[in-house]
Parts: sequence; structure tokens; C-alpha cells
Amino acid sequence: MSGCCIRWQADTREFIGNLKVKVVSGRNLAVRDMVTSDPYVVLILGQQKVRTAVVKSNLNPDWNEEFQLPVPQSYGPLKLQVYDYDTFSADDIMGEAEADIQPLVTAAMAFGDAELLSDMQVGRWLKTRDNALVEDSPINVVGGTIRQELSLKLQNVESGEVTLQLEWLPLDQ
Repeated sequence: MSGCCIRWQADTREFIGNLKVKVVSGRNLAVRDMVTSDPYVVLILGQQKVRTAVVKSNLNPDWNEEFQLPVPQSYGPLKLQVYDYDTFSADDIMGEAEADIQPLVTAAMAFGDAELLSDMQVGRWLKTRDNALVEDSPINVVGGTIRQELSLKLQNVESGEVTLQLEWLPLDQ
């Protein structure tokens, strides 16, 4: 064979839909650089990993960054890690959390085409001692899409919360 390449394409049959994740903001994040931090967020879903921009010297950053992640047939939680960017050493962990996306996926599958529905609540992920939710997180149909807003308390750290907005997108969108 010559130096030609074969173009690889993902088999869409292994995915059930797309998860649009908006990393909205962080609040009361931990100090990692003397009096402040330079935070960024890493999101992990299955084998996929995306990251926000670094917000310099800010313990209450507003990222407002959106990512679209294909959701595989067998999926686990959406994992979130917050790091402090360091120029001359390894980045410091500032906490982590997991978001169970099953309530959102279940609502999306149960209600089918959300464009045919009026705005209403279709589900809820309840705060328990076993999850990172700050408060109960309703799942709503808004403008023809299934959405969920949630605030997660960061684990393994002295303080911090991150707010996300999730939206379910069928494969054809």
C-alpha cells in the first residue's frame, strides 16, 4: 500500500443521541494559587473528553461554553473535573463531581419528539446524600427541547459548585 490513508467514520448505530452541555459557571471555588485560582472544567462522557477555557484569577468564573457529546448505547455518568491552570507545574485539581444523565435520557426516550410537546416538567433528578446535587434538578420541555439545569457540589475539595445546563438532541439534529 502507498502512503494513502483510510478515512474512519464513527458508526452512528452505537449512539442513542447527543448531549449538549453548557458549562455555565463556578461559584466559591477553592483557592489554589496564594489568594485565587485559574479554573477550567474538564467534562468526560465515556471515552470523550472536552475542556473549557481557563478563566484567570477568578473563584466565581462564568464560562458559558457549550459542548455536544454523542451518548453511547451504554453510557455512564457525565464526569466533571475542575482544575487550576499552572504555567510551570502540573495543574491542581479543584474538585470533581458526577451528573447522572439517565433521568434526562429516560425522559427524552419516554416523550419522543419534544417539538410536539408544550413547555412542561417531564422528570426530576432528586438530591440525595449519594449524589452531588445542590438541590433537586427538574427536567423540562422548553421550546421543543428536553433540558435540565443542575448545580453540582464539588467533591474532594473544601468548597465549590459548578452549574451546568443539559439538553437532549436526537441523533438527527
